[in-house]
Amino acid sequence: MKPAFLISLALLGTLPLVTCGQQDPVPGSTAPVIQQLQAELLASFPAAEAGQGAAADQDHFYAIVNTAIGKYRKTTGEQVLRYSGPRDGLIRHLNSCLIDDSQLLCANSNFPEVPMASSIEIFDADTLSHSGSFSLGVMDEGSLTWFDRLNDGWVAGFAHYSTGGGVPFKDQSYSSVVRFDSSWRRTGGWMIPSTVIARMDPMAASGGALGPDGLLYLTGHDRQEMYVLAAPAMGPKLVHIATVQIPLEGQAFSWDRTTSERVVVGISRPNREVRSFRIPEPQLPEATYPLNDPRVTEVPPALRP
Repeated sequence: MKPAFLISLALLGTLPLVTCGQQDPVPGSTAPVIQQLQAELLASFPAAEAGQGAAADQDHFYAIVNTAIGKYRKTTGEQVLRYSGPRDGLIRHLNSCLIDDSQLLCANSNFPEVPMASSIEIFDADTLSHSGSFSLGVMDEGSLTWFDRLNDGWVAGFAHYSTGGGVPFKDQSYSSVVRFDSSWRRTGGWMIPSTVIARMDPMAASGGALGPDGLLYLTGHDRQEMYVLAAPAMGPKLVHIATVQIPLEGQAFSWDRTTSERVVVGISRPNREVRSFRIPEPQLPEATYPLNDPRVTEVPPALRP
């Protein structure tokens, strides 16, 4: 007679293997397929200041370059006002602007100087007169290139570069997206996905803004591409969900929030033109979220005081 324990072992060999504690893959733990989309060109106007970015309000668009801003009629492209500061003045490198309550809020940096320092410069959109300034000073995050409102606070992009204009011990992979409260105190942030970093190499995101869908749209320095990013279910890195082919060579852009359509204004730097586009809406993959979703912006109860 065989020992009982040998019979038991033999029977175990015929049973299906069960691994204790094994779980199905967590939703969002694998990168989604990157959607490929195409922007539609709506209009194009020449603008001498179309070197860094563009913004728009109800009746006008604004072209931005370093120390100058031009204001133009949307319907005709006629220039109606211009701000111009000295090249060696207090404002050195206006990177982008957005319209907010009849004001132009602009990201400024001391690029290519180091240490890297940044400020927010405010202009009256009606007169283009400079009306205020808020210095962020020297920040380890890098140079401020863009920012936008995020619920009751702000979201902003900071750049590092693999070429000149930065510190040698941080390449462009250190560029990031940072959340701030209404008083510009840091509350969180994200890494930029490697698929986007690689497309911007050796530079960084020159433009960024939240779309009407709450997703983050970024443009690089020179490629005719716009990258759509969502917040992840877990982890510190944004999720690259779509790439939009768009005929502008990187640099900064702004959503035209005076229309219900998905319209942005940007620039063609080589052609010194301001261009407007209709942006298709991407599908939001499983286990990703708009950046303005409360599940993203609110501190979990377990981490509160």
